[in-house]
Amino acid sequence: MRTLLNTLYVQTQKSYLHLDNDNVRVEVEGERRGMLPLHHLDGIVVFGNVLLSPFLIQKLGRAHKPVTWLTEWGQFTARSETPVSGNVLLRVAQHACTCDPARTLAVARYIAAGKLQNQKTTLLRSAREAAEEDAPALRQAARDINAQIAVLPLAETVDEVRGIEGTAARSYFEVFSLMLRVNRDFFWLGERTRRPARDPINAVLNYVYTLLAGECASACQTVGLDPQIGFLHALRPGRQSLALDLMEELRPVVADRAVVTLINRQQLTPRDFTLHEGRTVTLTEDGRRTIIKHFQERKAEEVHHPLTGRKTPLGLIPHVQARLLAQHLRGDRPHYPPYLHR
Repeated sequence: MRTLLNTLYVQTQKSYLHLDNDNVRVEVEGERRGMLPLHHLDGIVVFGNVLLSPFLIQKLGRAHKPVTWLTEWGQFTARSETPVSGNVLLRVAQHACTCDPARTLAVARYIAAGKLQNQKTTLLRSAREAAEEDAPALRQAARDINAQIAVLPLAETVDEVRGIEGTAARSYFEVFSLMLRVNRDFFWLGERTRRPARDPINAVLNYVYTLLAGECASACQTVGLDPQIGFLHALRPGRQSLALDLMEELRPVVADRAVVTLINRQQLTPRDFTLHEGRTVTLTEDGRRTIIKHFQERKAEEVHHPLTGRKTPLGLIPHVQARLLAQHLRGDRPHYPPYLHR
């Protein structure tokens, strides 16, 4: 039996979380809003002005359950560091790999190949569902990305891999809006921007990517990998490069697909966004709540993992991939096999 543990997301401002026996009690202005058994959770994510009792934070740390703090709008602020799990030799092997340019390049190629393949799959699926006038552009973008996949083995440096990934990303996001079937006048992606978001789609993508990055960081820590030592993403102080690496192949099938689905089902509408002076856009509290609910439901969906041959909850795929990467770093696998969605 497999149990998909849940992440508790708390975005109601002025909430207070504390221990009640072995439960997490959620209160707002002294009124109980929820009670969840601690053993049902694998972590807590809080937005903005949300307080946690010191005893709860300590209990979560001892149980290897991290707390992630985000701003009210979903920007990453901090994450608790739980006791390191796993064999220290795994981290030694991870660090040794990053000092070997040839091995680092090989891992980066596979991560990028997985991302590009899943982008292509997402575009072709949308082309089958799209209006007749939109399908050709989606299929052409898929062909362009396929061409970039073909040249990945020729990349001689990680910078070249990043360049190929960037070229594919431009092809992908140029047609992203064509995957949408409703409210295109409002939901139109001019270009991919990060923070601050300049349009509603970028606001949603930034938010969902933040949630997904947290899941991938947890997967790294659970396996015993160092989330900050990556291969495709450059090493920078404070950046969880390995978590971002693992997230790359999951962006199209977990995050991007969620955005497209929510908009096409009109679960996200123009009412869920606030337009500010300076041409910036943020999600409303209701909009964020809608995304979190869908994100949790999506994590529970079972998918076929091509390597294990078993159906696996999508929320556990980051953990499976982290273990596969650990096996490669220890020398048990000849290369890192990325997750390819069907």
